[in-house]
Amino acid sequence: MINGHEANSPKGKHSVSMQFVKSVVDADMAQMDQVIRERLYSDVVLVRQVAEYIVSSGGKRLRPMITLLSAQALGYQGRHHHELAAVIEFIHTATLLHDDVVDESSLRRGRDTANALFGNAASVLVGDFLYSRAFQMMVNCGSMRIMEVLADATNVIAEGEVLQLMNIGNIDIDEADYLKVIRYKTAKLFEAAARLGAILNHSDADTEDALARYGMHLGTAFQIIDDVLDYSGKQEEIGKSLGDDLAEGKPTLPLIFIMQQGDSSAAALVKDALENAKREHFPAILAAVQQSGALDYARQIASEEAARAKACLSRLPTNPHTEALLALADLAIARNS
Repeated sequence: MINGHEANSPKGKHSVSMQFVKSVVDADMAQMDQVIRERLYSDVVLVRQVAEYIVSSGGKRLRPMITLLSAQALGYQGRHHHELAAVIEFIHTATLLHDDVVDESSLRRGRDTANALFGNAASVLVGDFLYSRAFQMMVNCGSMRIMEVLADATNVIAEGEVLQLMNIGNIDIDEADYLKVIRYKTAKLFEAAARLGAILNHSDADTEDALARYGMHLGTAFQIIDDVLDYSGKQEEIGKSLGDDLAEGKPTLPLIFIMQQGDSSAAALVKDALENAKREHFPAILAAVQQSGALDYARQIASEEAARAKACLSRLPTNPHTEALLALADLAIARNS
């Protein structure tokens, strides 16, 4: 439920409930977790320590969940979806390790980051281990198409990281440029995760494309809400320090709204904070963001992306796994962490 009511979807009405989603996918997630435990093993003790720390630190695991659900929604009967879901989680975890080093973060999911505990060098190198282990695992599936999709995805994600770096302190960025960054950096892995379900089922090109677009729109909505929570969430719930994006000079959608549509004093404050990565301006900017309508605007854009994601599932058969995919789109924008 969102605010006590049910959300409309192409398949009719369904309650938004993570408990429902988990009831559908828990058995497959347990199988994936077993794969992760087996594949994390390394003779190098520090590799095991860092990898196990970050993988076991919680998180929503939406990306691997999408792979499992999309495969099952189309009737997959094999075992490769567990391996590929683990691959998706390893790729995501590698990006987190590298992100926290680049961003000099000290808190993630309410715990010390791996780089804060083990150092930057160990975090980068173990991130590299997880990337390479993921590619070892892809080979086991025996599909050049799967390797193509995941190789392309990791390349685009890297480009997205560089695009984001280039936009640090960029006060001239517009909404289109912002969306390009998050579609590369975040949504691309959601897109690949959903596409894998179609590939495993040897689905036609239209179905594969529909699932890929579902993932892309869902990932975009998810990241926009992530950026909203930096100005509306509670630190103990979102698991990171509020104002981190501002302190890093990241021009996210709420700040772009202020710079383009806010009053001149608020816009000037945001521009100065971004150009100089000033956390001390956060209280004033937080007030401006909350009073300007920036958060409502960003939530509306995220809601539109979620609606597009759900519309992409109209080709899928009606079953609990499809319903769970629909529910994830609503949960992505209703969350507070």
